[in-house]
Amino acid sequence: MISRIDLRGDALPEGPALRALLPRADFDVAAALEKVRPICEAVHHRGDAALIDYAEKFDGVRLEQVRVPAAALAEALAGLEPAVREALEESIRRARIVHREQRRAPHTTQVVPGGTVTEKWVPVERVGLYAPGGRSVYPSSVIMNAVPAQEAGVASMALASPPQKPRFEGDTAGGLPHPTILAACALLDIDEVYAVGGAQAVAMFAYGTETCAPANMVTGPGNIWVAAAKRYFTGRIGIDTEAGPTEIAVLADDTADAAHVASDLISQAEHDPLAAAVLVTDSVDLADAVAKELEPQVAATKHVEDRIVPALAGRQSAIVLVDGLDEGLRVVDAYGAEHLEIQTADAAAVAERVKNAGAIFVGPWAPVSLGDYCAGSNHVLPTGGCACHSSGLSVQSFLRGIHIVDYTREALADVAHHVVTLAEAEDLPAHGAAIKARFAEGEQNWHSGWKVPTK
Repeated sequence: MISRIDLRGDALPEGPALRALLPRADFDVAAALEKVRPICEAVHHRGDAALIDYAEKFDGVRLEQVRVPAAALAEALAGLEPAVREALEESIRRARIVHREQRRAPHTTQVVPGGTVTEKWVPVERVGLYAPGGRSVYPSSVIMNAVPAQEAGVASMALASPPQKPRFEGDTAGGLPHPTILAACALLDIDEVYAVGGAQAVAMFAYGTETCAPANMVTGPGNIWVAAAKRYFTGRIGIDTEAGPTEIAVLADDTADAAHVASDLISQAEHDPLAAAVLVTDSVDLADAVAKELEPQVAATKHVEDRIVPALAGRQSAIVLVDGLDEGLRVVDAYGAEHLEIQTADAAAVAERVKNAGAIFVGPWAPVSLGDYCAGSNHVLPTGGCACHSSGLSVQSFLRGIHIVDYTREALADVAHHVVTLAEAEDLPAHGAAIKARFAEGEQNWHSGWKVPTK
């Protein structure tokens, strides 16, 4: 069901050569980019009419309007199962605890007497949030996007999620996002919600339409079409990341419980046939035990043929055998997993040594599923190895740092000759002239030996 890659014996290669040996899904955003271009431009030129046409084409429903009525949000919350509501509320509560601690206060640094640089943090003014609704619906993603934006102080936010087909004749929720998505929005006081999915949702936020005002930033996971649309609009709007298929890596030794490891690999494989499940271990016995455990556990669960089996059997999933823990750490750092579990002896110490991961889950009692819902951490994380340079979604994602420079005449005078020297070294004399003009109006002595005149 799952292949093996044996990296034992020889010294591991460095950098890209090591990454090339590791499993990864095919996810060609560049190819998808050309297919989303006409969709995005249709939204640009035709606005809501294009969104309605694409809902019919891609989602199988003909909408009368794209904005979800307030009554539908209230109705979805009223109809939510009490246990689901309680779980969502607890997820929100824990996410707020963690993300509230990420707020950043202005900080002033005195560089020299009379010269200061203050960094203040300003939230993005308007954000478009995306919650997928294809193979599965993700009210948890509503929470993971909205909570850090709210804690950052974003004043205006809207959410888009694909419209659902009617589930039965007379279904009043047909043509709306999934009721649990709407209920999560209501719990978070998000009252601007759109029944729009895919690349067209990103285009709606980027360009704006008759109904939806344009946003400064779009965040949230999605399929390859959403990722391609984010790339298309990079530079026009801010994005969180081009999210690819979800992935889990588990670094484990012979102390790990094979049943736990197998269940965690399956938990991510059930997202998508391109989902990646990777075990890195120096224990052949554990590798054998996990492979054996996968069969009955897969057979006992849901989404077997359409998601789990293709994911585990795909080129993106494997059991990777290494000589020892040090080699295992090199492998997981080269892989840069979205989710990395450490199931080894002294797991906390091992976790401290990891350099590249979206989120790290320490020991047997912190599975990825906990982080997906109720750990308090964020589950919108870098995929495809991007954890080597990018972070998961946080309050910081929605803040912009602005430097405020405040110098007195004396403080500028103290450094003016250096500024002039560097300006002339870069052949930008007007930069230096802007300094000189402040100290000797009409001064024409612009040679490099210039000094600040005394008062």
